[in-house]
Amino acid sequence: MIDGQGAVVARYDKIHMFDVELAGVGGQSYRESSTFRPGERSVLAETPWGVLGMTICYDLRFPYLYRDLAHAGAVMLSIPSSFTVPTGQAHWHTLMRARAIETGCFVFAPAQVGTHKGSNRKTYGHSIAVAPWGEVLVDAGGEKAGFAIADIDLAKVDDARKMVPALQHDRKYSAPVLHKATVPKAAE
Repeated sequence: MIDGQGAVVARYDKIHMFDVELAGVGGQSYRESSTFRPGERSVLAETPWGVLGMTICYDLRFPYLYRDLAHAGAVMLSIPSSFTVPTGQAHWHTLMRARAIETGCFVFAPAQVGTHKGSNRKTYGHSIAVAPWGEVLVDAGGEKAGFAIADIDLAKVDDARKMVPALQHDRKYSAPVLHKATVPKAAE
């Protein structure tokens, strides 16, 4: 996060590495952990408008991270991403809207789009802004690079959190226990 004077005021290192085999969708394979070390802490940044929770790309699939950020004071979430075309088509909009709804936060997700030079890797694009109630405010599309602007009203954070106060309803619970079902023996 760079402030208005050009100083780095917050830095986030991606916690969750994208190590996947997309066998059913073109046989693509990714191993971020072979090149990068994962981060070990979540990060909040104070902005002139409110607290921003910082995450990156594959982190999107771990909802507890976003709830933790919201509990710690985030009213906005940033999720810059480089989603593959197959995973983007299947999950991008749904997961972005879910994170906004679950946390009552605005979600801002700039996203790479197009074919990357020197490879056949294609990214989905669709930079998006989502309101705390789950409405998509802007979707930049997935055809070409560009930018999008959305008007936001931070009062919508309180509105959404009052209507469905799920963050206030979190409870500690025990880990799941597997119970085995028994099958009755056939009558002779």
